[in-house]
Amino acid sequence: MFRRLSLPLFGAILLAVVALAGCGGNASQALPTTSDGSPATVGVASTGLGDVLVDRQGRTLYLFARDSGTTSACVGACAVNWPPLRVHGTPLVGSGAKPSDVGTTARRDGKRQLAYNGHPLYTFVSDNKPGDTNGEGVNAFGGSWFAVSPAGAKVAPRSQPPSGGSYGGY
Repeated sequence: MFRRLSLPLFGAILLAVVALAGCGGNASQALPTTSDGSPATVGVASTGLGDVLVDRQGRTLYLFARDSGTTSACVGACAVNWPPLRVHGTPLVGSGAKPSDVGTTARRDGKRQLAYNGHPLYTFVSDNKPGDTNGEGVNAFGGSWFAVSPAGAKVAPRSQPPSGGSYGGY
């Protein structure tokens, strides 16, 4: 009594299942909005690192320690792995971020990048969902990368478990 599923129908069902599974993410991660409820270019969200700046999709924003002031040192392969937060028009500032700290800087290609407290901002390709902070403390492309606090500085380093010592009497 079983009918064979056609290959196109099976493919469509599989695609629907995969698409629905991808809708998971971090449901508790609110996306940044302006005071009138519009999507914000930059805002603040709570992560495992504490409060950090995020883009309109809720992705953690990073600074590159090798940048000099508002001049980005991240180009080429660096910018592929650490995409600059591009700006078109006036940046919209969400709750928790300080409008006076938001600015833009011109990249080598002439396009504008969002800067916060004088730091050009980037996302990280290995952050797959809102709240991910996989780029924190990474050393790549000649410098270190740090999530940005609402004050516009790198977040405090994660606390490390003590080395050595007692582990349950073993």
